[in-house]
Amino acid sequence: MSQAPTPEPGVPVCYRHPGRESHIRCQRCDRPICPDCMRDASVGFQCPDCVAEGARSTRQARTTYGGTPRADATATSIGLIAVNAGVWLAIMLTGGSGSRLVDLLALRPNGLCVTQQGGFEVTEDRCLLVGDWLPGFVDGAWWQVLTSGFAHVQLLHIGFNMLALWILGPQLERLFGRTRFLALYLLSLLAGSVVVLWAAPEYQATLGASGAIYGLFAALVVCVRKVGGDLRQLGALIAVNLLITFTVPNISWQGHLGGFAGGLAVAALLVYAPRGPRRSAYQLVGLVLIGVVLLAAMALRLAA
Repeated sequence: MSQAPTPEPGVPVCYRHPGRESHIRCQRCDRPICPDCMRDASVGFQCPDCVAEGARSTRQARTTYGGTPRADATATSIGLIAVNAGVWLAIMLTGGSGSRLVDLLALRPNGLCVTQQGGFEVTEDRCLLVGDWLPGFVDGAWWQVLTSGFAHVQLLHIGFNMLALWILGPQLERLFGRTRFLALYLLSLLAGSVVVLWAAPEYQATLGASGAIYGLFAALVVCVRKVGGDLRQLGALIAVNLLITFTVPNISWQGHLGGFAGGLAVAALLVYAPRGPRRSAYQLVGLVLIGVVLLAAMALRLAA
């Protein structure tokens, strides 16, 4: 095997490969670099070390309220829509409104025993002898505070909710970034569930993503207010939705108002957190505190 010729004395060599003759120098540090070490720069070439140092010192781009910008701001909303659609399809394939999935996923503050004579408040063990047990949050079905926000039965219900998510979601993700947007969505959903636990009839089942959607409406209000925008059109849209909430039967006003309040709290925290290098830390601490408050409210409902 032949060896590469040794450079003559006095001839510049690559600082990373001393056996290679190099007549090109890094534009930043002026060290000789061979073709394998050349990295294209705006002017000439740079060495790998200078490129790495430049990448470390370059300030990362951020969204308006501190998140990491993404090329596709629709991905999270599409993912949430897919989950909702998948759960709805599973419910439809297993019996629709009579599906056992509805009993398990919908939020019911207290469990209920259903027999041919109606519903009765008895223990699960006794119910299994005479009827069907519909689990509730107080009886241990804690997952319902989250799963109820992804379960729908009526086509119009999921259709309107997912349309609103498709319209509002990408706008808010561009402002907040993916992680903050997802936190806004989920905490709004949980806030709606907390109000349902405390204010809805004990044995009434509640389901749907409306609490989270109302949280997105509230977040948009905060963002528009922050920049001094015109709230009249958005306010009119929210007013129409609230009118429907309180006039149409079988709509959970508790979930809607709880989600709206949760969205206001989360969005205000994200939008008005002090700017600067610690903004993300302030936002994280605030989100954790909101989560703790919601968990405490759930724990108190269990103990009530």
